[in-house]
Amino acid sequence: MPQIGLTNRGRKLSRGYKDLVAWQRGMDLARQVYEITASFPLSERYCLSDQLRRSAISVPSNIAEGFGRASRGEYIQFLGHSRGSANEIETQLLLARSLGYGEENQIVAAQKCCAEVGRLLNGLIQSLRPGSGSDSSRAARERTVVPDGNGGHPCS
Repeated sequence: MPQIGLTNRGRKLSRGYKDLVAWQRGMDLARQVYEITASFPLSERYCLSDQLRRSAISVPSNIAEGFGRASRGEYIQFLGHSRGSANEIETQLLLARSLGYGEENQIVAAQKCCAEVGRLLNGLIQSLRPGSGSDSSRAARERTVVPDGNGGHPCS
């Protein structure tokens, strides 16, 4: 994808969508959602559990799909879809919590992770908008590879 801010002063920051911190945290969030919904009642298998899982899959999937699109505008559009799915997850987790589904500590952790993913997506979207200055330090952090392990982030 040409000139989507993948370089910073000549240094390559990202080889693909898997290097994006937002995608990595989205994958962590999806894993957390799968773990939470595994304990939901069977009556929710095709309702709230299924919807939560679909929303969770959508977060990193839309980041990946947008990354592969031909234009900056399409990329931003797919990042917006991803952000919308993160908002869906937050809402669905609130409902699950109010119904007494899932472990409280897991839901709280997933809510924190969801908020982090939202912040990362907002930063990435802002860095891609025209006139944002693609070399900003925040934009660079959104695209850099993070070391294995949690590194203190809420998406563990």
